[in-house]
Amino acid sequence: MQMNTSSGISRTVIWLMSIISGLVVANNYYNQPLLALISNDLQISESAVSKVSILTQIGYALGLLLIVPLGDKFLRKKLILIDLILVLGSLLWMTFAKELWMLYVASLLIGATSVIPQLFVPIAAELSSDTEKSSNIGIVMSGLLLGILLSRFVGGIVGELWGWRAMFGIAAGIMILVWLAVYKMLPELPPNFKGTYKDLMSSVVYLARTQPILRLASFRGAMAFGSMCALFTTLVFHMEKAPFYAGPSVVGSFGLAGAVGALAAAKVGYLQKFLDLNRIIFYSLLIVLTSWLFTYFAGETYWGLIIGVILVDLGVQSSHIMNQTNYFLIKSNAVNRLNTVYMVSYFIGGSLGTWLASIAWGYFQWEGVCFVGSFLSVLALISHILFSRKISTTSL
Repeated sequence: MQMNTSSGISRTVIWLMSIISGLVVANNYYNQPLLALISNDLQISESAVSKVSILTQIGYALGLLLIVPLGDKFLRKKLILIDLILVLGSLLWMTFAKELWMLYVASLLIGATSVIPQLFVPIAAELSSDTEKSSNIGIVMSGLLLGILLSRFVGGIVGELWGWRAMFGIAAGIMILVWLAVYKMLPELPPNFKGTYKDLMSSVVYLARTQPILRLASFRGAMAFGSMCALFTTLVFHMEKAPFYAGPSVVGSFGLAGAVGALAAAKVGYLQKFLDLNRIIFYSLLIVLTSWLFTYFAGETYWGLIIGVILVDLGVQSSHIMNQTNYFLIKSNAVNRLNTVYMVSYFIGGSLGTWLASIAWGYFQWEGVCFVGSFLSVLALISHILFSRKISTTSL
């Protein structure tokens, strides 16, 4: 597969990365509609099984921190192929896990190894012109976002038909196909960092300390994603009770509703023709906050939850794409390390949202979850209002 030198990167490669991103990132989210099934199968509490989601997100953050920076130091295609073998092994462990501690370890490893999409996003940004950057990032992100959302739908259906273990076994088979596709079709890119691994990690810290645009984008992204995770992690517990009494396939189907928002968000880059980047982010975060009004006041109805899911996905993913566009405009060849700082923060925020929501559910049920989601979205919005214009001005 060759690069299109006139535009930097061919559409074929962009769409290949988009599809693979969706298939790989889905590994992190199959568990969400399956938590109730796992709880019943292993006879463990809802709070104990919710740690499966938390550990997957923590693992993802660790993978982003420890693996993704290596994309600047090693040949990326080789790194991806090795990582896919580790993903396969982690999914097989989850498939055959018999005890709770085995689920926890497998979940952590699945998260840590399923970071390949975050090696693809910097490739799209690095090889795109400034005018195409947000569009190409949006295409890759559309695959990633659909993978996140449709994984909940697929996970719920497969879990109800064949059990929760079948879903992870199927995912392992998909990773074999992905490995073959990467081996045959993905172009090789040379590394752009020649120091030691310690130097590489030190430069990640340096970027976090010296780039205010990156820090603000990271905080906004973390709070917004934490807000969305609070909803999806506890939705299965909310809907298995009155008035819904819904199974995992119904809960998973809410991923289809979220896909509407994700697909719309993939086009958000086109709004830059009419609005500046900071204003798009403001409106996106406002949509996240608005979604919680529907989720709280109409949370006992299907229509209220559907609108809430569509809006939270639209807002979170729109702000996510524009956050990435924002910090990838920084003139630096450290694209993987810039992405590491942001995405580690992003998934720490997701883990925080999941953890807080699980505590809130235990004490206050759905009302507590809605408070957590609203609070995190308010923090994202306030930080943007207070600092975005000042940072943009000082960075000129």
